[in-house]
Amino acid sequence: MRVAIVGGGAAGLSSARHLIENGHECEIFEMSPQIGGTWLYTDDIETDKYGFPVYSAMYQGLRTNLPKEVMGFPDFPIPDQEKSYITQEEILDYLNQYVKHFKLENIIRTNHIVTDVRPLESNLWEMTAINKPTNTKVIKQFESVMVCNGHFNEPRLPHIQGQEKFKGFIIHSRKYRSKKPFSKLKVLVVGAGPSGVDIALDLCEVAEKVVLSHHVEEVRSIKYVEQKPDIRCILDESTVEFVDGSCCSFDCIIFCTGFKYSFPFLHESCGITVTDNHIEPLYKHMIHIETPTLCFIGIPFAVCAFQMFDLQVRFYCKYLNGSMKLPTKEIMRLDTELDMKTRWERGYTRKLAHMLGPDQQKYYDGLASMSNSSFIPPVLVKLRDDSMKYRLEDLHNFRENIFKIQDNVTYIRIK
Repeated sequence: MRVAIVGGGAAGLSSARHLIENGHECEIFEMSPQIGGTWLYTDDIETDKYGFPVYSAMYQGLRTNLPKEVMGFPDFPIPDQEKSYITQEEILDYLNQYVKHFKLENIIRTNHIVTDVRPLESNLWEMTAINKPTNTKVIKQFESVMVCNGHFNEPRLPHIQGQEKFKGFIIHSRKYRSKKPFSKLKVLVVGAGPSGVDIALDLCEVAEKVVLSHHVEEVRSIKYVEQKPDIRCILDESTVEFVDGSCCSFDCIIFCTGFKYSFPFLHESCGITVTDNHIEPLYKHMIHIETPTLCFIGIPFAVCAFQMFDLQVRFYCKYLNGSMKLPTKEIMRLDTELDMKTRWERGYTRKLAHMLGPDQQKYYDGLASMSNSSFIPPVLVKLRDDSMKYRLEDLHNFRENIFKIQDNVTYIRIK
């Protein structure tokens, strides 16, 4: 089959590697000048030199929040070294090594932004991309499309009462590149997820004052960072009032409030809807139930990402090859409805429709069993979950931890 891959990050590269191994033809369409996806840093913020949008959320000095031992692909581990938490540059270098090892260079179309994907009556897909340097359209037809464009494209921006009064600057973390512009400023960081905490700590080195506003009970005291509850409103050109009644003055606000799934290139005829981050209709969080030749790799979060990408792609290749039949559309719908019913009963909102977390091992095992594929070792899930606990226990020093995997179920913490 001829398959289009939208995105040249880890999910797209894994897709190409397995498609080629299974005898398919494929092309990767990557909007950036090189591969890497999330792991590619650029100084550009709004638009690139060709005038096209930039979606990078990477900033200078970033190190992984998870140990490298759980981050590599199963058949191409991250090169061994003493550290467990490595830099953005090292991950990017690893992905480039992956491309070279599996000889993917010739099927990657960098600087090509996909603008339209739509089904044709002939059971084909028509894809339109723009070659950015020449500003020319490229229109091609494929038998399948794999969407691998990541999670960090469209920022989730809250609106705070009185926000229009604020005279300082307000940005989303997607536009954060360096701490330098915040020297000697009073900065409010909103959100205590991984990026919020990391950016707050980064800013402490240069800012006059850093306040972290959030409602995450697990985040304990952070040195040099004052913690406040959620924002109630903005009172004037610099004053923010919090729900506990306290007020502080700031020069700038950084929203570390996450992202929305975004597929602006999918024509409405594709039949995909996204409601508060719940993507429908997807079987196993990946395959379009009505038109299974459209597939999404990497939608679930709170996962062992590279390992999951690889497994999802192997699962999908079994379908494309005909060596694994999907259930009927009716059964796929029912399976998905039951999965979501379980989530709603737990109190999950739509925003958590694709969060795996405690269910990830069950999800991996289900895909592997159904497709007769190799399993993701339980030790990786255990180490991932434990590393998140170590992070919350010591936000300042958790990246100094060093781990070593012993076997499929056991790891040791060396430091």
